[in-house]
Amino acid sequence: MPTSNERNTPPRFASASIRQNALDWEGARVFLEIGRTRSFRGASMTLHQSINALRRKIDRLETSIGETLLTRHFDGVRLTAEGERVLAAAQQMEAVTFDLLRGDNRIGSDQGEINLAVTDGLGTAWVTPQLGAYRRAHPQQTVNLICGMPPVDVLRLEADLAIQFVRPKAKDLKIVKLARLHGMPFVSRSYAAARGIPKSIAELAKHDIVYQNADQVTPFEEIPEAIRDAIQHGNIVMRTNSSTTHYFAVVAGLGLGMLQTHVQCMGSALVPVDLKFRTHHDVWLVYHPDAGRLRRVQQLIEWLVEIFSPRKFPWFSDRFVHPDDFPPIPGWHPFFDVAEDGTRTAGTPKQ
Repeated sequence: MPTSNERNTPPRFASASIRQNALDWEGARVFLEIGRTRSFRGASMTLHQSINALRRKIDRLETSIGETLLTRHFDGVRLTAEGERVLAAAQQMEAVTFDLLRGDNRIGSDQGEINLAVTDGLGTAWVTPQLGAYRRAHPQQTVNLICGMPPVDVLRLEADLAIQFVRPKAKDLKIVKLARLHGMPFVSRSYAAARGIPKSIAELAKHDIVYQNADQVTPFEEIPEAIRDAIQHGNIVMRTNSSTTHYFAVVAGLGLGMLQTHVQCMGSALVPVDLKFRTHHDVWLVYHPDAGRLRRVQQLIEWLVEIFSPRKFPWFSDRFVHPDDFPPIPGWHPFFDVAEDGTRTAGTPKQ
């Protein structure tokens, strides 16, 4: 029988044992992603870790739990019954983590910070210029913009919500189609005056070209062969991974470049080039289900849907509308204009 002193002694050794056999949190995070993608390769791409590293972490997790959680097959992985139970628990852990980071007590509040990830060009040239109106309506909110071309991992809470061109495959995300962006070649008025405008794809070889190579843009190998040949035989004067840099390179007259048609409404001195070559990218709004419970996030989502509305801004509709045919938008003022000498001036509405 234990003595009274023994009964009152804190269970130090038991605590140490619990700590030694505690769930491998990193392994649970890896297992959660594998469970979502049903693939080591898919999880490897999302988590930016090697497949062998992921396998070692799953082996350690299975050893710590004492159960086989998944089986490997030629077409991916399949979860065992125990694996399904652990996956559900890991999803609950993720939700609890979100509540700890964001604070459940603030779900009904319209105050606080919101992290919005958005592609480089849209973040700089479309969302930011209109944030002033949103701030006046919601002065107690801080909207942090994460502008870049690589998509963020919304499931890992790298952002509360994201605007991107790639539709996520994860089933646990909320996904809304915001708009469709249409692309075509443009040149500046100064370039057109000095070098002319190509009338055919073959004439591209005689012109300077500005080329963007980045995540979420049309890959070079998916461009029609005739365009690829013309680009390769043309004079590529600059390559960039930045949508903003690419846009201003065209505005500055460096050469011809593929731009989204909505740039015409921004007021810059650009000329669309009709080569019967167009691209389009659907724009997706992606957010974590738990983030969607926050009132301030709901308010930002409603605003984003409004500023990307194809009914209000026809350049975002599924149907291609030529920039020359953009209708006047009552009260619309371009964000800026660029004069022939490269200086910025106040824009005026298209009449």
